[in-house]
Amino acid sequence: MSDSLPLRLVLASASPARRKSLQAAGIEPDVLVSGVDESLVVTDRAEELCLELARLKAQAVLTRLSVASDQRTLVIGCDSVLAFDGEILGKPADPADATRRWQRMRGRSGVLHSGHCLIDVVAGRRAEAVASTTVHFADISDDEITAYVASGEPLAVAGAFTIDGLGGAFVERIEGDPGTVVGLSMPLLRRLLAELDLRITDLWTKVAPGGQSVEPLGNVRS
Repeated sequence: MSDSLPLRLVLASASPARRKSLQAAGIEPDVLVSGVDESLVVTDRAEELCLELARLKAQAVLTRLSVASDQRTLVIGCDSVLAFDGEILGKPADPADATRRWQRMRGRSGVLHSGHCLIDVVAGRRAEAVASTTVHFADISDDEITAYVASGEPLAVAGAFTIDGLGGAFVERIEGDPGTVVGLSMPLLRRLLAELDLRITDLWTKVAPGGQSVEPLGNVRS
């Protein structure tokens, strides 16, 4: 397998935030949703849960891929959970659940864990790790909680909050990589690529004005 082959990154996630993070970093991924039933994994360790789910998502997409011989295909699976008060919090079950969570979380802190599993399809190699970031929540009012839950945003995300959307106003500060909270850590992705003897610059692309074409930028090796 030649290092000169163009790279294709497949994101095993329906998360628009993860896709936007990659695009903002110069990477244009293909998206294939895994369809993994997250209730299948049961553990009281947040790091273990998010990594196992990331692994299952990547593997589920891997089985559905058509791999071309003229490109090197990578699959990245990710999953995020919030560890708070000894509990593991994924997406809220309903608006009432989201409201109760925010009533507990406001003015306090939790740790957002995001598992990453990167698979080099043809080589059959895998690199994986968890990124963790401490999140300090603002002491928001009942009215703010009601309005936020009514927006629908907290129902679609782990921990019932975002930092790159409406919820960003309700996070006082974080300790760690903000990408972890969004759901995909670019510094961690860079390290996982290095474990597979790749550079993140190999995935950079240039989109022409109007988005007519994508030209690889980084897969020329010295």
